[in-house]
Amino acid sequence: MGEKITYTYKKSKRAKRVRLAVFGDGSVMVTSPFGVEFSIIEKFIADKKQWISDKITFFKHTDRKAFRIFSRKDYLENKDRALTLVTDRVRFYNQTLGYSFNKIFIKNQKTRWGSCSSKKNLSLNYKIVFLSQKHQDYIIVHEMCHLKEFNHSKKFWALVEETLPDYLETKKELRNYELFYK
Repeated sequence: MGEKITYTYKKSKRAKRVRLAVFGDGSVMVTSPFGVEFSIIEKFIADKKQWISDKITFFKHTDRKAFRIFSRKDYLENKDRALTLVTDRVRFYNQTLGYSFNKIFIKNQKTRWGSCSSKKNLSLNYKIVFLSQKHQDYIIVHEMCHLKEFNHSKKFWALVEETLPDYLETKKELRNYELFYK
C-alpha cells in the first residue's frame, strides 16, 4: 500500500476531534478542530490508510443506484413524520426507563443519527423514518440512555443492553445504513 491518500482537509469551530469520512465518490475528507498540528493529521491519515483504502474499494464495487441522496425537500417532507415516530417511541420506552428529558428535536444531521445534550434535549436525524423499527429503536434507546449516563462507559452500554439485549448486532447492522443514508 504505497500509494498516497489524497484528501480534503477542513478546520471547524464545531469539531471536537479529528474526523475522517470516505464518500461514495471515493473522496476523502478530514475535519479537525482549530489548533491541531498538521503532523498529527498526517499521522492520523497514515494510521487509517488501510481502512481508507478498504472503503474506497468498497465504494468502487458498489452500485451507485444503491445510494440515496437526500435534499432539503426530503427533510421538510419527513420531519413531522419523524417527530411523531420518535415521540411515540420515546414515550413507549420511557414507560420502562422513566428518564426525564426536556425536548425532542428533529434535525437534518449529516453525520449523526442522534444526540443528547447536557440540557437533556434529544435530537434525532429525520432520516430515522427510512430505517427499520429495530434500527429506529436502537438509535432512540441509545440517545435516551445518555439521559442517565452522559458517556459511552460500561454503565452506559449496560443500560442499552437492559432494554435491547441484541443491541450489538443492531449497532453493527446500522453501520451499513450509514453508508447509504447520507
